[in-house]
Amino acid sequence: MTEELHQVTLSVNGVAHEVTVPARRLLSDALRHDLGLTGTHVGCEHGVCGACTVLLDGRPTRACLMFAVTAQGAAITTVEGLAEPDGSLGPVQQAFAECHGLQCGFCTPGFLTTITAGLRDNPTPTHEEAREMVSGNLCRCTGYQNIVKAVERAAELGRTAKDAS
Repeated sequence: MTEELHQVTLSVNGVAHEVTVPARRLLSDALRHDLGLTGTHVGCEHGVCGACTVLLDGRPTRACLMFAVTAQGAAITTVEGLAEPDGSLGPVQQAFAECHGLQCGFCTPGFLTTITAGLRDNPTPTHEEAREMVSGNLCRCTGYQNIVKAVERAAELGRTAKDAS
């Protein structure tokens, strides 16, 4: 018995992609294997670690818990889509680099997308709000201190960019 395939249009990082997938193809697998966007990492495959987090219509979403066919019509932003239009680092990426917010880097894409959405919703978080912002993502290397510093630095960079405009 062959599995039925579905034609799906995925809008990823502002570009429409046509993919043909089985109904049970996870969004994380479609991004990685069908589109070659390997920045979305798959850690636990149970939605616990957050490494696979993408923005779905601007909201952090675990791509390992969602079927690709259900993303039809949604705007998906992966870690690859967080850079500035000129290719330079976005503010959250820059803050991670400045604050040494990564070590092995496996969890980093999920943190970057989560923090991007968090700062859009709360551009001036307190220290506790910054900690809460990253609480749904797991990191086995850093101890979170530099990740929280990166949230606070990204908020500063965002304010500086707004002041400059």
